[in-house]
Amino acid sequence: MYKLVFFVPVTHLESVKQAVFAAGAGQQGDYQSCCWQTLGYGQFRPVGDSQPYLGEKGNLETVPEYRVETLCEPGAIKDVVHALKRAHPYEEPAFDVTALVDVVV
Repeated sequence: MYKLVFFVPVTHLESVKQAVFAAGAGQQGDYQSCCWQTLGYGQFRPVGDSQPYLGEKGNLETVPEYRVETLCEPGAIKDVVHALKRAHPYEEPAFDVTALVDVVV
């Protein structure tokens, strides 16, 4: 399994979650659309050839964003990341993918 973590502005929270769920993320046993989300604040300064969705080049921006964590099977991770990038409003969405280890107790 993988854990996908991404950051998304409040305005696009539900649409991006639905895109990654439709691509195969958020499955755990007999449950679908599983995730953890918490509100925080992201910060960035657009520079160079950027075309920011929010803010202006050269200005430091701080915006409310959700951190969303969800699970993903190995066979779906590429499709899920592709769906995330397609649905996300940012030019370069922040996300990370972590491989998980099964622990047998």
